[in-house]
Amino acid sequence: MTALDAFWMPYTANRQFKAAPRLVASAAGVRYRTADGREVLDGISGLWCVGAGHGHPRIAEAMKRQIDRLDFSSSFQVGHAGAFELAERLAALAPPGLDRVFLVNSGSEGVDTALKLALAYWRARGEGQRHVFIGRERGFHGVGFGGISVGGMLNNRRAFGTALLRSDHLAATWRPDQAFVRGQPPHGAELADELERLVALHDASNIAAVIVEPVAGSTGVLVPPAGYLQRLREICTRHGLLLIFDEVITGFGRLGGMFAAEVFGVVPDMIVFAKTVTNGAAPLGGVIVRRELHDALMHGPPHLAELMHGYTCSGHPLACAAALAMLDVLHEEALPARVRSLAPCFENAVHALADAPGVVSVRNIGLAAGIELQADRAGPGRRGTRAQAACFERGVLTRAPGDTLILAPPFVSTPADIDAMVHAMRRAIEDSAESAQESAA
Repeated sequence: MTALDAFWMPYTANRQFKAAPRLVASAAGVRYRTADGREVLDGISGLWCVGAGHGHPRIAEAMKRQIDRLDFSSSFQVGHAGAFELAERLAALAPPGLDRVFLVNSGSEGVDTALKLALAYWRARGEGQRHVFIGRERGFHGVGFGGISVGGMLNNRRAFGTALLRSDHLAATWRPDQAFVRGQPPHGAELADELERLVALHDASNIAAVIVEPVAGSTGVLVPPAGYLQRLREICTRHGLLLIFDEVITGFGRLGGMFAAEVFGVVPDMIVFAKTVTNGAAPLGGVIVRRELHDALMHGPPHLAELMHGYTCSGHPLACAAALAMLDVLHEEALPARVRSLAPCFENAVHALADAPGVVSVRNIGLAAGIELQADRAGPGRRGTRAQAACFERGVLTRAPGDTLILAPPFVSTPADIDAMVHAMRRAIEDSAESAQESAA
């Protein structure tokens, strides 16, 4: 087997992993296959991105054609048709008024781009003092310095605290009385009113933007209470604040619509996207921007770039080809509608885990669920780590932020696939509970 030492793995306990590696060799549909031929159900859609299933032929063929025709083109002072076509199609899918698209390579880059666009917009408006950002506790907005500044996950911020942007945070949307609520909690919209307190503290004239995930995915699937996002939009509008939706996880079908903005009926000023836009086949992300923000920057000498920002691979031809093919697949195979039809079965399946040993909460919306486990007395995260490893051994790939197991299957999963995933998770939860009892003994 190839040596494991040289690769420093991201978001991984490297020493623990390399002592007992979990390696996959191939994938097709909703299944991975390990090097020794064992099948593992993909319960996390790769990493929230493989909605159409692995190895979709339409996407693979589009990328093969593209690399034979044009393998690379910069977007700096030159362009190619694929990037313009993709931007046009994304603008057509976005909520009304959001019709300008800046392409990047990941969600992290997308978030940092959105934050820079907010700063540049206010500076162009003569309000350069607006430099405070409002995020939310337990929010995840990537790993750039901007993203970890507005993010609210402690472990992502701890090592870099002295180098962050000026930011403040709303409270998380989850409360203990929501432990086993199905879908959106009916109560809790008033949690958005904390934004009024932060506006009073910082003054609206100093705040550049508010950024939230419509559904906080990476922290363990925290579903917004009914009316919460609408109230955030109202407060932002009243005080003249930009509202940014980080839809890196929710965009392109996960909730049963193309965007969470559509599902919840709330129109932000910017949408950050990535992941599912290419079905995970190539790195691509971006920001869809309200035209007013774009146009505010279209001034100055015509021979100079209006925005000094971008990346070498912004609008990469292969990534654009993958995204255009994925948009075709989403439409022609009606994948958002498929998510809507599968969601009730999924909801019933995950909530059946409520009686599994140590389960203290089950949260779900669309095809996303968080199954939270009681933390070990030795400290948080240990039970989740064991349960995640046990899931893989039982034949399902998942993630475990803290002590929450996430289940977010591909949109092309069948009810039988979901039942198999949930059955394997139940066995793994039981295994991890037994391990905890043995350790305590």
